[in-house]
Amino acid sequence: MASDKEYLDFILDELSLAEDITYRKMMGEYIIYCKGKVVGGIYDNRFLIKQTKTSKAMMPEAELETPYEGAKEMLLADDTENREFLRELLLKMADELPMPKRRSN
Repeated sequence: MASDKEYLDFILDELSLAEDITYRKMMGEYIIYCKGKVVGGIYDNRFLIKQTKTSKAMMPEAELETPYEGAKEMLLADDTENREFLRELLLKMADELPMPKRRSN
């Protein structure tokens, strides 16, 4: 099941306190970026967060869910209406994650 644009809009609104949030549609789902780094995505209308030291420390009770068959498990963000928490989480994750490697042609 693909994610709804309305759910994407809801999540983007909740992430509005964080700087430099972008997204890219991919196969009916949405990849979420913070400062150019993948921090999570919207899969089947679930906001899933990449597992990092920061995300595991800040969301110790979060359920692990698979975004799609064969993918690594991600943390389910169930407190999506706590804007300040989401801002802090994504900005700390972005600082922790390496810059993506550039593809060569």
